[in-house]
Amino acid sequence: MEEVTEGINNLSVNADSYKKNRIQVSNTKKPLFFYVNLAKRYMQQHNEVELSALGMAIATVVTIAEILKNNGLAVEKKIMTAMVDVKDESRGRPMQKAKIEILLGKTENFDELMAAATERDAEDGEEQN
Repeated sequence: MEEVTEGINNLSVNADSYKKNRIQVSNTKKPLFFYVNLAKRYMQQHNEVELSALGMAIATVVTIAEILKNNGLAVEKKIMTAMVDVKDESRGRPMQKAKIEILLGKTENFDELMAAATERDAEDGEEQN
């Protein structure tokens, strides 16, 4: 048991393998605007967000990035593409899938735009009551 404890104490996690500002997007699990709003929150907290997806979810990531850019909230910092080996559970053998990672940063007027959107949402809420 001592060896296990010592091994755990000596374990170091690669900081790159888990990023607090990374969103791994699925095209089946959540609606598009869930990811758009989550990306906005991550940019508020970390000044940038990394959107990541495999296979068919790549189109969703590109759409999210374009929505944020077109609304003046984000600028593209980096785009990375690759082919990764993924184990196919049904066939039991590895297969290659396309992967994309898009790093977005805040625009200069990000905070102003977010404040204006928050005010607009508050006004809409008052009108409904």
